[in-house]
Amino acid sequence: MAGPDVSLTFPAAAPQAPAQPAFSELLRVFARIGLLSFGGPAGQIALMHRELVEERCWVVEEDYLHALNFCHLLPGPEAQQLATLVGWRLHGWRGGLAAGLLFVIPGAAIILALSVLYALAANLGWVAALFLGVKAAVLAIVVQALLRIAGRALDTGVKRALAAAAFGGLFLFGLPFPVIVLGALAVGMAIARTRPDLLALKPTTRAGTLPARPWRTTITAVLVWGAIWAAPMVLIAATLGRGHVLWEIGAFFSQLAVVTFGGAYAVLAYMAQEAVQGFGWLEAGEMADGLGLAETTPGPLILVTQFVGTLAAFRAPEPFTPLVAGLLGAGLTTWVTFAPCFLWIFALAPWIDRMGRAVWLKGGLAAVTAAVVGVIANLTAWFALHVLFGVVEDARYGPLKLSWPDLASFDWRAGVLAALALGLAFGAKWSVLRLLTVCAAGGLLLGAL
Repeated sequence: MAGPDVSLTFPAAAPQAPAQPAFSELLRVFARIGLLSFGGPAGQIALMHRELVEERCWVVEEDYLHALNFCHLLPGPEAQQLATLVGWRLHGWRGGLAAGLLFVIPGAAIILALSVLYALAANLGWVAALFLGVKAAVLAIVVQALLRIAGRALDTGVKRALAAAAFGGLFLFGLPFPVIVLGALAVGMAIARTRPDLLALKPTTRAGTLPARPWRTTITAVLVWGAIWAAPMVLIAATLGRGHVLWEIGAFFSQLAVVTFGGAYAVLAYMAQEAVQGFGWLEAGEMADGLGLAETTPGPLILVTQFVGTLAAFRAPEPFTPLVAGLLGAGLTTWVTFAPCFLWIFALAPWIDRMGRAVWLKGGLAAVTAAVVGVIANLTAWFALHVLFGVVEDARYGPLKLSWPDLASFDWRAGVLAALALGLAFGAKWSVLRLLTVCAAGGLLLGAL
């Protein structure tokens, strides 16, 4: 979530910048980006930089950094929102809609096909062996993400304390993820008003008159995209009722869309806790399988939500067939996950210049960034327990809520594969796709033994 320390403004384009591209060319380029957007947000942001800034010069460097920093302030996948924002800058609403959709659709289609195949083949032994290796690789990938984000985000003592508090609140006390995010936001805002240096905030250097408040544009965007967001939920309530699994899926992922600061890694433990323990939609190990699928396909990692929505509806299909229910669950999950992303961009992008001067807002989001490190540390611990041990028990001791593995349930095959994955990730520095492929093959081999 943390980005370059620059003010959130869009200066005038450089005089040497070429004229904006034709809409047809924008469609072609963003379709290419959508098909090649592997590697998580870092790889996706780098790909767009190469395509849009370096090769085609549609966006100047400073504008790109300002846009990226703005997207870090919003809940949801920052790379997809960056694509939407660039499209909006180039061709207005239709450009933003086209760029954002083309960034998501290829990955969503692939995840949908893989999720359906997974649901149909869930009881096959070779599938379980294959995903044993995938889970081990995902553990190494999450550890990598934790160390990378911590090294970038925790540059002051206060930020390190916020990360430790977030980890303790989740792992030791079982606090809800939204409480962690909102608490960090409030603390950061308070600190920024009095001691911004504690969060390594630099003073705003831009002067000049603030632009007019674009209330009409914002209100229109909120009304239009709010209605689009709510439309399938209204239809489900009127036809299937609020007790149906599709209503539960839509309501849960709509809530998740509002608090997904920090990307998929940050919310995965919370999502897993609710999907596994709260709703009973899938098993703990299946969540790691879903992230493994999302890691190997193009598009935002938050598409792992589509995997969860597919399985949830597939396993409680009435009055539909399992396949139809799974497709509806996937479509609904994708809808309520990404419709809010367009709402945030179209409603808030006109306010970039004003928001860039709000030190209290920067402080709040800097604190959330720090807390997200603790959230990802909790995810790492959760993954490690459920990948390496067959039985993990939860126990309460007063306010403490602890998870303890049954040591006798240690899976030596998972341990071997996890050690291999960590060695390849940190020692050989293998790419995500290569790592997942080798570990999946290792899972098949050990499964045969």
